Amino acid sequence: MSFLPHLLLAVLEGTVAAAVLALSALGLSLVFGVMRVVNVAHGEFFMLGAMLAWWTAKMMPGGPFAGFIAAFIVAPAAVGALAFLTERLLLRRINYDPEATIVATIGLLFVIQQMALTFFGADAKPVAAPFSYRIVFPWFGYSGYKLFVVVASGAVLLGVWWVLSRTRFGLIMRVTQFDRETATAFGIPVNTVYSVVFVAGAALVAVAAVLIVPIQQAHYLMGLDPLLMSFIVVIIGGLGSIKGSVIAAFMIGMTDGVISVFFSPTLASIISTLAVAFVLVVRPQGLFGAETR
Repeated sequence: MSFLPHLLLAVLEGTVAAAVLALSALGLSLVFGVMRVVNVAHGEFFMLGAMLAWWTAKMMPGGPFAGFIAAFIVAPAAVGALAFLTERLLLRRINYDPEATIVATIGLLFVIQQMALTFFGADAKPVAAPFSYRIVFPWFGYSGYKLFVVVASGAVLLGVWWVLSRTRFGLIMRVTQFDRETATAFGIPVNTVYSVVFVAGAALVAVAAVLIVPIQQAHYLMGLDPLLMSFIVVIIGGLGSIKGSVIAAFMIGMTDGVISVFFSPTLASIISTLAVAFVLVVRPQGLFGAETR
Protein backbone atom coordinates (compact mmCIF):
# COMPACT_ATOMS: atom_id res chain seq x y z
CA MET A 1 0.00 0.00 0.00
CA SER A 2 1.40 3.37 -1.04
CA PHE A 3 1.53 6.56 1.01
CA LEU A 4 -1.86 7.94 -0.11
CA PRO A 5 -3.92 4.92 1.04
CA HIS A 6 -2.06 4.90 4.37
CA LEU A 7 -2.81 8.60 4.78
CA LEU A 8 -6.49 8.11 3.92
CA LEU A 9 -6.76 5.28 6.45
CA ALA A 10 -5.02 7.40 9.09
CA VAL A 11 -7.41 10.32 8.49
CA LEU A 12 -10.45 8.04 8.70
CA GLU A 13 -9.30 6.38 11.92
CA GLY A 14 -8.30 9.73 13.40
CA THR A 15 -11.71 11.21 12.56
CA VAL A 16 -13.51 8.35 14.31
CA ALA A 17 -11.30 8.64 17.39
CA ALA A 18 -11.71 12.43 17.44
CA ALA A 19 -15.50 12.25 17.17
CA VAL A 20 -15.83 9.93 20.17
CA LEU A 21 -13.20 11.81 22.16
CA ALA A 22 -15.01 15.11 21.50
CA LEU A 23 -18.19 13.74 23.09
CA SER A 24 -16.31 12.39 26.10
CA ALA A 25 -14.28 15.56 26.64
CA LEU A 26 -17.33 17.76 26.10
CA GLY A 27 -19.06 16.08 29.03
CA LEU A 28 -16.06 16.69 31.29
CA SER A 29 -15.61 20.28 30.10
CA LEU A 30 -19.30 21.07 30.52
CA VAL A 31 -19.27 19.93 34.15
CA PHE A 32 -16.08 21.82 34.98
CA GLY A 33 -17.09 24.93 33.08
CA VAL A 34 -20.42 25.40 34.86
CA MET A 35 -19.86 23.71 38.24
CA ARG A 36 -16.07 24.01 38.63
CA VAL A 37 -16.11 20.31 39.53
CA VAL A 38 -13.35 17.92 38.42
CA ASN A 39 -15.15 14.60 38.00
CA VAL A 40 -12.46 11.93 38.35
CA ALA A 41 -15.16 9.25 37.90
CA HIS A 42 -15.85 10.49 34.36
CA GLY A 43 -14.06 7.50 32.82
CA GLU A 44 -16.10 5.07 34.92
CA PHE A 45 -19.29 6.64 33.60
CA PHE A 46 -17.88 5.82 30.16
CA MET A 47 -17.13 2.24 31.21
CA LEU A 48 -20.58 1.83 32.76
CA GLY A 49 -22.20 3.11 29.58
CA ALA A 50 -20.29 0.53 27.55
CA MET A 51 -21.19 -2.28 29.95
CA LEU A 52 -24.86 -1.31 29.94
CA ALA A 53 -24.78 -1.13 26.14
CA TRP A 54 -23.46 -4.71 26.06
CA TRP A 55 -26.07 -5.90 28.59
CA THR A 56 -28.95 -4.16 26.81
CA ALA A 57 -27.91 -5.49 23.39
CA LYS A 58 -27.66 -8.98 24.86
CA MET A 59 -31.11 -8.85 26.50
CA MET A 60 -32.91 -7.12 23.64
CA PRO A 61 -34.56 -9.43 21.05
CA GLY A 62 -34.61 -8.46 17.41
CA GLY A 63 -30.95 -8.58 16.42
CA PRO A 64 -28.01 -6.15 16.60
CA PHE A 65 -29.88 -3.14 15.22
CA ALA A 66 -32.69 -3.33 17.78
CA GLY A 67 -30.13 -3.97 20.52
CA PHE A 68 -28.10 -0.92 19.50
CA ILE A 69 -31.14 1.38 19.44
CA ALA A 70 -32.19 0.13 22.88
CA ALA A 71 -28.64 0.58 24.22
CA PHE A 72 -28.54 4.12 22.82
CA ILE A 73 -31.54 4.91 25.01
CA VAL A 74 -30.93 2.77 28.10
CA ALA A 75 -27.20 3.40 28.72
CA PRO A 76 -27.25 7.26 28.73
CA ALA A 77 -30.48 7.25 30.78
CA ALA A 78 -29.09 4.85 33.39
CA VAL A 79 -25.72 6.61 33.63
CA GLY A 80 -27.52 9.95 33.81
CA ALA A 81 -29.67 8.62 36.68
CA LEU A 82 -26.53 7.55 38.55
CA ALA A 83 -25.02 10.99 37.94
CA PHE A 84 -28.17 12.61 39.31
CA LEU A 85 -27.91 10.58 42.52
CA THR A 86 -24.19 11.38 42.74
CA GLU A 87 -24.82 15.11 42.44
CA ARG A 88 -27.71 15.13 44.90
CA LEU A 89 -26.36 12.76 47.55
CA LEU A 90 -22.61 13.38 47.30
CA LEU A 91 -21.46 16.56 45.57
CA ARG A 92 -24.20 18.79 46.95
CA ARG A 93 -23.56 17.61 50.51
CA ILE A 94 -19.90 18.67 50.28
CA ASN A 95 -20.95 21.97 48.67
CA TYR A 96 -18.92 21.26 45.49
CA ASP A 97 -15.68 21.93 47.35
CA PRO A 98 -12.87 21.36 44.79
CA GLU A 99 -10.57 19.26 46.98
CA ALA A 100 -13.39 17.26 48.56
CA THR A 101 -14.96 16.69 45.13
CA ILE A 102 -11.77 15.15 43.76
CA VAL A 103 -11.50 12.78 46.73
CA ALA A 104 -15.20 11.89 46.56
CA THR A 105 -15.17 11.12 42.84
CA ILE A 106 -12.01 9.03 43.23
CA GLY A 107 -13.93 6.95 45.74
CA LEU A 108 -16.89 6.77 43.35
CA LEU A 109 -14.51 5.60 40.63
CA PHE A 110 -13.51 2.53 42.63
CA VAL A 111 -17.09 1.80 43.70
CA ILE A 112 -18.38 1.81 40.11
CA GLN A 113 -15.41 -0.21 38.90
CA GLN A 114 -15.83 -2.92 41.53
CA MET A 115 -19.59 -3.05 41.02
CA ALA A 116 -19.06 -3.56 37.29
CA LEU A 117 -16.58 -6.35 38.04
CA THR A 118 -19.04 -7.99 40.43
CA PHE A 119 -22.12 -7.83 38.21
CA PHE A 120 -20.62 -8.12 34.72
CA GLY A 121 -17.41 -10.09 35.30
CA ALA A 122 -13.83 -9.54 34.22
CA ASP A 123 -14.08 -10.77 30.62
CA ALA A 124 -14.20 -8.36 27.69
CA LYS A 125 -17.70 -8.07 26.23
CA PRO A 126 -18.05 -7.89 22.43
CA VAL A 127 -20.99 -5.98 20.99
CA ALA A 128 -22.13 -6.51 17.42
CA ALA A 129 -22.38 -3.42 15.22
CA PRO A 130 -25.96 -2.57 14.17
CA PHE A 131 -25.00 -3.05 10.53
CA SER A 132 -22.01 -4.46 8.67
CA TYR A 133 -21.97 -2.33 5.51
CA ARG A 134 -18.48 -1.62 4.18
CA ILE A 135 -17.44 1.25 1.94
CA VAL A 136 -15.05 0.06 -0.74
CA PHE A 137 -12.17 2.34 -1.68
CA PRO A 138 -9.76 1.49 -4.52
CA TRP A 139 -7.20 0.28 -1.96
CA PHE A 140 -9.24 -1.13 0.94
CA GLY A 141 -12.69 -1.52 2.43
CA TYR A 142 -13.74 0.57 5.41
CA SER A 143 -16.43 0.03 8.00
CA GLY A 144 -19.60 1.98 7.28
CA TYR A 145 -20.42 1.84 11.00
CA LYS A 146 -17.28 3.83 11.85
CA LEU A 147 -18.42 6.59 9.51
CA PHE A 148 -21.83 6.43 11.16
CA VAL A 149 -20.07 7.05 14.49
CA VAL A 150 -18.63 10.28 13.07
CA VAL A 151 -22.04 11.42 11.78
CA ALA A 152 -23.83 10.53 15.02
CA SER A 153 -21.18 12.29 17.15
CA GLY A 154 -21.41 15.36 14.94
CA ALA A 155 -25.20 15.43 15.31
CA VAL A 156 -24.94 15.23 19.12
CA LEU A 157 -22.27 17.96 19.20
CA LEU A 158 -24.43 20.23 17.04
CA GLY A 159 -27.37 19.55 19.34
CA VAL A 160 -25.34 20.54 22.40
CA TRP A 161 -24.11 23.68 20.62
CA TRP A 162 -27.70 24.63 19.75
CA VAL A 163 -28.86 24.17 23.35
CA LEU A 164 -25.96 26.21 24.74
CA SER A 165 -26.14 29.08 22.24
CA ARG A 166 -29.77 29.26 21.09
CA THR A 167 -31.98 28.33 24.06
CA ARG A 168 -33.01 29.98 27.31
CA PHE A 169 -31.52 27.15 29.34
CA GLY A 170 -28.20 27.63 27.56
CA LEU A 171 -28.28 31.29 28.57
CA ILE A 172 -29.02 30.29 32.18
CA MET A 173 -26.07 27.90 32.11
CA ARG A 174 -23.75 30.63 30.84
CA VAL A 175 -24.94 33.05 33.52
CA THR A 176 -24.41 30.38 36.21
CA GLN A 177 -20.94 29.67 34.85
CA PHE A 178 -20.04 33.36 34.92
CA ASP A 179 -21.14 34.10 38.49
CA ARG A 180 -23.06 31.74 40.79
CA GLU A 181 -23.91 34.46 43.34
CA THR A 182 -25.30 36.83 40.71
CA ALA A 183 -27.33 34.01 39.15
CA THR A 184 -28.81 33.18 42.57
CA ALA A 185 -29.62 36.85 43.18
CA PHE A 186 -31.57 36.95 39.91
CA GLY A 187 -33.66 33.95 40.96
CA ILE A 188 -31.91 31.28 38.89
CA PRO A 189 -32.18 27.86 40.60
CA VAL A 190 -28.44 27.18 40.60
CA ASN A 191 -28.71 23.77 42.27
CA THR A 192 -31.15 22.60 39.59
CA VAL A 193 -28.81 23.88 36.87
CA TYR A 194 -25.95 21.96 38.49
CA SER A 195 -28.01 18.76 38.54
CA VAL A 196 -28.93 19.08 34.87
CA VAL A 197 -25.34 19.87 33.84
CA PHE A 198 -23.86 16.94 35.77
CA VAL A 199 -26.44 14.56 34.32
CA ALA A 200 -25.82 15.92 30.81
CA GLY A 201 -22.05 15.47 31.17
CA ALA A 202 -22.50 11.84 32.25
CA ALA A 203 -25.04 11.14 29.50
CA LEU A 204 -22.68 12.54 26.85
CA VAL A 205 -19.84 10.25 27.88
CA ALA A 206 -22.29 7.31 27.95
CA VAL A 207 -23.35 8.13 24.38
CA ALA A 208 -19.67 8.09 23.38
CA ALA A 209 -19.32 4.67 25.02
CA VAL A 210 -22.36 3.25 23.20
CA LEU A 211 -20.98 4.45 19.87
CA ILE A 212 -17.48 3.02 20.41
CA VAL A 213 -18.32 -0.31 22.05
CA PRO A 214 -19.03 -2.17 18.76
CA ILE A 215 -15.49 -1.17 17.74
CA GLN A 216 -13.81 -1.58 21.13
CA GLN A 217 -15.06 -4.31 23.48
CA ALA A 218 -16.53 -3.39 26.87
CA HIS A 219 -14.36 -4.14 29.91
CA TYR A 220 -14.54 -3.09 33.53
CA LEU A 221 -11.07 -1.46 33.33
CA MET A 222 -11.72 0.49 30.12
CA GLY A 223 -12.46 3.79 31.87
CA LEU A 224 -8.85 4.90 32.36
CA ASP A 225 -8.01 5.84 28.76
CA PRO A 226 -11.17 7.94 28.17
CA LEU A 227 -10.54 9.76 31.47
CA LEU A 228 -6.91 10.56 30.67
CA MET A 229 -7.61 11.53 27.06
CA SER A 230 -10.53 13.73 28.13
CA PHE A 231 -8.30 15.50 30.65
CA ILE A 232 -5.66 15.99 27.96
CA VAL A 233 -8.22 17.49 25.60
CA VAL A 234 -9.76 19.75 28.26
CA ILE A 235 -6.33 21.02 29.38
CA ILE A 236 -5.20 21.74 25.83
CA GLY A 237 -8.51 23.29 24.78
CA GLY A 238 -8.90 25.32 27.97
CA LEU A 239 -10.62 24.42 31.23
CA GLY A 240 -14.32 25.09 30.83
CA SER A 241 -14.10 26.05 27.14
CA ILE A 242 -16.61 23.99 25.15
CA LYS A 243 -15.28 25.19 21.79
CA GLY A 244 -11.71 24.54 22.90
CA SER A 245 -12.52 21.00 24.00
CA VAL A 246 -14.08 20.08 20.66
CA ILE A 247 -11.23 21.60 18.63
CA ALA A 248 -8.58 20.01 20.85
CA ALA A 249 -10.36 16.64 20.58
CA PHE A 250 -10.08 16.73 16.80
CA MET A 251 -6.46 17.86 16.99
CA ILE A 252 -5.56 15.00 19.35
CA GLY A 253 -7.71 12.46 17.52
CA MET A 254 -6.27 13.23 14.11
CA THR A 255 -2.70 13.29 15.45
CA ASP A 256 -3.30 9.99 17.22
CA GLY A 257 -4.75 8.41 14.07
CA VAL A 258 -1.93 9.52 11.78
CA ILE A 259 0.89 8.60 14.17
CA SER A 260 -0.70 5.26 15.10
CA VAL A 261 -1.00 4.23 11.44
CA PHE A 262 2.46 5.41 10.35
CA PHE A 263 4.41 4.73 13.56
CA SER A 264 2.87 3.32 16.77
CA PRO A 265 0.08 4.04 19.29
CA THR A 266 2.71 4.38 22.02
CA LEU A 267 4.38 7.27 20.20
CA ALA A 268 0.98 8.89 19.75
CA SER A 269 0.38 8.76 23.52
CA ILE A 270 3.82 10.24 24.19
CA ILE A 271 3.17 13.13 21.82
CA SER A 272 -0.23 13.83 23.43
CA THR A 273 1.41 13.97 26.86
CA LEU A 274 4.16 16.28 25.60
CA ALA A 275 1.51 18.52 24.05
CA VAL A 276 -0.15 18.90 27.46
CA ALA A 277 3.18 19.79 29.08
CA PHE A 278 3.91 22.35 26.35
CA VAL A 279 0.51 24.01 26.71
CA LEU A 280 0.82 24.14 30.51
CA VAL A 281 4.19 25.89 30.19
CA VAL A 282 3.38 28.27 27.34
CA ARG A 283 -0.33 28.96 27.91
CA PRO A 284 -1.54 27.51 31.24
CA GLN A 285 -5.17 28.49 30.62
CA GLY A 286 -5.27 26.38 27.44
CA LEU A 287 -5.57 27.39 23.80
CA PHE A 288 -9.09 28.79 24.17
CA GLY A 289 -9.35 29.28 27.93
CA ALA A 290 -9.81 32.72 29.47
CA GLU A 291 -6.85 34.01 31.41
CA THR A 292 -7.51 34.21 35.14
CA ARG A 293 -7.02 37.69 36.57
